[in-house]
Amino acid sequence: MPQMPKRVKFRKAQRGVVRGRTTRRKYNGPIKGNAHRGNYVAYGDFGLQSLEGGWLSAECIESARVTMTRFVSGEGRYYMRVFPHKPITSIPAETRMGKGKGEPEYWAAVVRSGQILFELGGVAESVAKDCLARVAYKMPFKCRFVTRRPNV
Repeated sequence: MPQMPKRVKFRKAQRGVVRGRTTRRKYNGPIKGNAHRGNYVAYGDFGLQSLEGGWLSAECIESARVTMTRFVSGEGRYYMRVFPHKPITSIPAETRMGKGKGEPEYWAAVVRSGQILFELGGVAESVAKDCLARVAYKMPFKCRFVTRRPNV
């Protein structure tokens, strides 16, 4: 079952605007800018880092979780670093203009480029590479395999 928040303050959220522009125009393209936090492997030994920004739906997160669970199967541990907090609304097809904003269709996580999406620990690097390659195939944007940096 896809993830979603238990309760929210507001049922519907705005889509977001382009950063760095003076006009407040709607923007439907990829999320601009790089991740300033959540951009390094913190919990596991290996991670999957996004190279593009966008919305990651709860269904994609759930399919990645199932893939990692089946692949690791008790040997190691996986960590999910993203959670879908944003409700995405839509109006049904062939509906006339007006009548307000649509109902929430699905939940999504806002992902910036450079953000770590998933982590793996307790497995060999070859196993982690194979597992995260399968997960990256299910993601809607480009991702790369990263390892934990040594603490200096």
